[in-house]
Amino acid sequence: MSTYHLQQVFRPGTVAVVGGSPRDRSAGRAVVRNLRAAGFPGQIGWVSPRYSQIDGVRTVARLTDLPWVPDLVVITAPARIVPRIVSIAARRGVAAAIILTAGLGSGPDSPAARMEAAARAKGMRILGPHCLGVIAPHARLNASIAAHCPQAGDLALISESSAIAAALVEWGVARSVGFSAVVSLGDTLDVDFGDLLDYFATDYRTRAILLYVERIGDARKFMSAARAAARAKPVVVVKSGRQYRINPNADTHAQALAGSDAVYGAAFARAGLLRVGALDELFAAAETLGRLGSFPGRRLAILSNGGGVGQLAVDQLVLRGGTLAELSPKTLEKLDQSLPEGWSRSNPVDIIVDADGARYAAAIEALLDDPENDALLVVNVPTAFTSSADAAKALTRALDQRNRYQRDKPVFAVWLGQDDAAIAALNAARVPTYATESDAVRGFTHLVRYREAQAALMETPPSLPEDFVVDAGIARAVVDEALTAGRRWLDPVATNRLLAAYGIPIVPLQVAATANEAALLADPLLAVGRTVTLKVLSSEIAHKSDVDGVRLNLSSVAAVREAATGILARARGAHPSAVIDGLIVQPTVLRPKARELIAGIADDPVFGPAIVFGRGGTAVEVINDRELALPPLDLRLAHELIGRTRVSRILKAYRDVPAADERAVALVLVKLAQLAADIPEITELDINPLLADRDGVIALDARVAVAPARKLHKGRGHPRFAIFPYPKEWERQIGLGDGTHALVRPVRPEDDALFRAFFARVTDEDLRLRFFQSVKHFSHEFIARLTQLDYARSIALVAIAPKTGDMLGAVRLHADADYERGEYGILIRSDLKGHGIGWQLMRIMIEYARWLGLKQIEGQVLRENRTMLAMCQSLGFGVRPDPDDATMMAVTLPIMGEPRPA
Repeated sequence: MSTYHLQQVFRPGTVAVVGGSPRDRSAGRAVVRNLRAAGFPGQIGWVSPRYSQIDGVRTVARLTDLPWVPDLVVITAPARIVPRIVSIAARRGVAAAIILTAGLGSGPDSPAARMEAAARAKGMRILGPHCLGVIAPHARLNASIAAHCPQAGDLALISESSAIAAALVEWGVARSVGFSAVVSLGDTLDVDFGDLLDYFATDYRTRAILLYVERIGDARKFMSAARAAARAKPVVVVKSGRQYRINPNADTHAQALAGSDAVYGAAFARAGLLRVGALDELFAAAETLGRLGSFPGRRLAILSNGGGVGQLAVDQLVLRGGTLAELSPKTLEKLDQSLPEGWSRSNPVDIIVDADGARYAAAIEALLDDPENDALLVVNVPTAFTSSADAAKALTRALDQRNRYQRDKPVFAVWLGQDDAAIAALNAARVPTYATESDAVRGFTHLVRYREAQAALMETPPSLPEDFVVDAGIARAVVDEALTAGRRWLDPVATNRLLAAYGIPIVPLQVAATANEAALLADPLLAVGRTVTLKVLSSEIAHKSDVDGVRLNLSSVAAVREAATGILARARGAHPSAVIDGLIVQPTVLRPKARELIAGIADDPVFGPAIVFGRGGTAVEVINDRELALPPLDLRLAHELIGRTRVSRILKAYRDVPAADERAVALVLVKLAQLAADIPEITELDINPLLADRDGVIALDARVAVAPARKLHKGRGHPRFAIFPYPKEWERQIGLGDGTHALVRPVRPEDDALFRAFFARVTDEDLRLRFFQSVKHFSHEFIARLTQLDYARSIALVAIAPKTGDMLGAVRLHADADYERGEYGILIRSDLKGHGIGWQLMRIMIEYARWLGLKQIEGQVLRENRTMLAMCQSLGFGVRPDPDDATMMAVTLPIMGEPRPA
């Protein structure tokens, strides 16, 4: 339901509290006290069947006794009667309920399930149960049991834990950090992270969002909402349960390496969230984001009145991958004039222990004026020469003077000793202040990481090679055959066919049932000078090395027979009850300077398939050098995945070892992601080792597990991907008015150059009619927002000339978070008007909206754009003047009938 009725949660006109007593520990009494103390401006009703008044406030016995219908109901009543209260509230037309009560159970027959069904039937939202409540300081709403109400600000906190929410409220009160809202989710029966991210992404009072996460329920909804929010403002997340353990019961190395927390980390990074490790880091991020906006650059200048603490700050900066700024010659001259002889003459700037306020001010002004740094960290050590408060005032005065005539440069402060007067002065000036230099450097790197992550998400990926061709039909036949036969594991021949269908090089193999048959199969290879590798074949032995089941580089028939006999005997001895199917016979691959890698597909119960990459070989779990990414992948994302591992360093050239072909490795990862998209029945896939050298890659061994596809995500699209893959099913051929044809396909992230060439052939007037203003320059960020889409909510369809590859036109549709309405836009190349391209693109877009389940398509058209208005009318759109803009016409099209599959 996303943002539906959430406005009434955070800005209700009226509130009713159900439950409470005169007892000191009464939750209902605490909520009413908090509502009144916050100065809630609307009506407050209190429902308590046992008391006619509490604390001098009159109560009513039943919710239906209130003469008005509340927007929001806060329920603190005993668990046994909560479902009935929810049902009554829903029937009365209450918009939302916050349920603080615990003990409502879970599962289809629980009180919680009955309560949810009653609320959903009437469209009433539920926050909780078992939650702290909601605080919205701007609305003077404190519908919670928190001890204090924070001041109004621009941080939104969404916490799964009531205790964490309460702790952050107390921290904010103590630090004068304000919140736009504080929300405790509790058991997340209805309103979840996705809903709230969608709400706060468009809330003008919120500049940054803080998340405390224990688990995610609807992964696809979360990923769409998180991506949209992170593109609008910083989103910082801390997740509990980070401890990583190798899964001892996994059947493949890829699955063993894919810890749940690692998948969460991959999801957060893919959405553009800034993940921090613990609550203290979340506090540091809140301190930073609550007072500073994003800034360009990563060079930090450090100023202190003690050399040791300045050097410690440098150590932390280096440890976190930061950049220490160089001092410009002009700045050195200024500092020489204002600082005593013997100052450090380098960054960190040590202004000596006896520094007074004037020396602080002069040094601060010089560093703020220096173009060679992007931010400044000021550290104060208490001394007998100057009070910490005087030093703080020198800093705030310098900032005040600078802000009058220049753009602000971010400043971070560490006042060791935490002098109350100094901290008060810094808080009043909204300077982020930290207890230690480590916290301050963390705050700085948080902002740098966030900005750089956002820039990386906007990068245009390289195009896939023209020979990137997969045969999903062969792969489908291989997997269906195994499923029909009731097999969980593909046999080696089927595995080779599967990978070959996706262009992944793998060593050819043959299967022998006995040692003698293995010798016969090896003989032709030996005759042409090759050596032979033997491996045990059994679907019941997960790792061949566990039973010493591999022999390499065998050079004679006798050696093959002897090795085969030994392998079979050891396997049967180690697993007497296992079915040993025989032996795999392969030519030995001799690539002495190749690196052993692992690549695969793992299955996560929340996010679905994950692509695994790292260092391979038999010690893969011991080395534990692996990273994960959620599919789908493009080449940029694949290279980024590779770069996060330690093994990526030895893919480069070193000593007499040439660099490996990293692009070939990246292509394998992209192909695995495509395989996961095309064949959702693949639950595990392991290529180990994948050899990589300057000549490319080759898989020496692989295992694949399959099972009937289990739908993991709600709604349309891929049944198992948390991120909508490229919707290839919406590719079409259309006929044009001149008798030619064009390809219509969804836009891809690598279409940057295609759009630039297209815009060059659109007149200024047509661009003005489309974008409602004159557009002379198309920045990378502008085009990235047109090409890098969340297919779960947006589609852009481009018409392409098949012979030239030129773009002829584009139509786009963006659905709202509730999937009720979609806004469209269309642009046709100026020299191709009248060929029917726009008409056909609009019809496909309408078909897509119907498939997505939208109820209405809407748009804005300039009054003077008569051609577009005429086309809209002919397609059935209603046309009326825009009530908010006299230059515009609003066009709307109701979507009727059942959604039609593509």
